Amino acid sequence: MTETATLDAAAWQASWDRQQQSYMPDREQRFATMLDIVDATIGAPAPAILDLAGGTGSISLRALRRFPQAITTLVDVDPVLLTIARASLDARTTIVSTDLRTDPWTTTLPRRDYDAVLTATALHWIDGDRLATLYREIHSVLRPGGVFINADHMVDPGITTLSQRIADWERHRREASYVSDPTLSWEGWWEHLAEDSVLGPLIEQRRQLFDGWHAVEFTPSHDWHLDALRAAGFSEAGLVWRGLNDAAFAAVR
Repeated sequence: MTETATLDAAAWQASWDRQQQSYMPDREQRFATMLDIVDATIGAPAPAILDLAGGTGSISLRALRRFPQAITTLVDVDPVLLTIARASLDARTTIVSTDLRTDPWTTTLPRRDYDAVLTATALHWIDGDRLATLYREIHSVLRPGGVFINADHMVDPGITTLSQRIADWERHRREASYVSDPTLSWEGWWEHLAEDSVLGPLIEQRRQLFDGWHAVEFTPSHDWHLDALRAAGFSEAGLVWRGLNDAAFAAVR
């Protein structure tokens, strides 16, 4: 029996969505905004989209529902999340396992002329020096006029004190939800996943890949990102969405 035949991919996608939504109640809004910008920018029914650090395929799944003729390339390194993605996506998506921290990942892609590069709540695990380089690499795989959109934790430097209060409020809200469902927390979700016969055995492989890596998050203000994008060669860069302490920017090659 194959791995995908024994994995309830739909159930794990739903479980992942619930867990992520506990951290980001406006998660669907940010995804919709990203796809609206792709629609407005590309203006074609079949965009080629690079889903960067795509995990279980949350962005690819939504992009393919919005644009049924689209093709996506999902790039990630997490063996657990990639297993869920492979079981969830069809032939319209090419899945590439590569490490954005160290690998020459652009050489593994099936093309270098994407209409859009999309990523959400993933790149804050990459340090500043590497992230600045990554922005240059993203620029190199976009076609002229293509758009890069990143939704992540980005505080507004003008409201430092208020941002901390918002962060505290969000943490208390999440902790209250974990009382009724521990799998809504990041730690609880992985503990639950460890019991799955297909995904559980992959956790040790994942641990070896990420040992010590998730200790520190790089979450600068949006100003840092916009400066880094302009230095990477993007012709335009600016905020297109904000939700409390999270934001999304778009940058045009």
